[in-house]
Amino acid sequence: MPGLLQTFPSYRALLAQRAELEAKIAAARDEEVAHALEQIRNIVDEYDLHDEVQFTRGGRRAKPGPGAPRAPVAAKYRDPDSGATWSGRGKPPAWIAGKDRQQFLVD
Repeated sequence: MPGLLQTFPSYRALLAQRAELEAKIAAARDEEVAHALEQIRNIVDEYDLHDEVQFTRGGRRAKPGPGAPRAPVAAKYRDPDSGATWSGRGKPPAWIAGKDRQQFLVD
């Protein structure tokens, strides 16, 4: 069906159009965000909200991905025999694995 393929743009032409459109989208977003921030700054100035509203640079914060380090937490369980503790995160230690955890709770 050579005639059918000739009626549609080529794959590469469509990719080029997509890249051009994505660039236009990014430019339009940047312009609108700049305008919105200008409006916000004007409102902050008009109502003297400098203590209530603070601007920071750097954009959005990225969410930590899977496997990212987590903040340490206090011990939740304690082995009465050895005094070893466990936070409840990760693989349970041998002294608590498969047992009722209520009896090991830290007060």
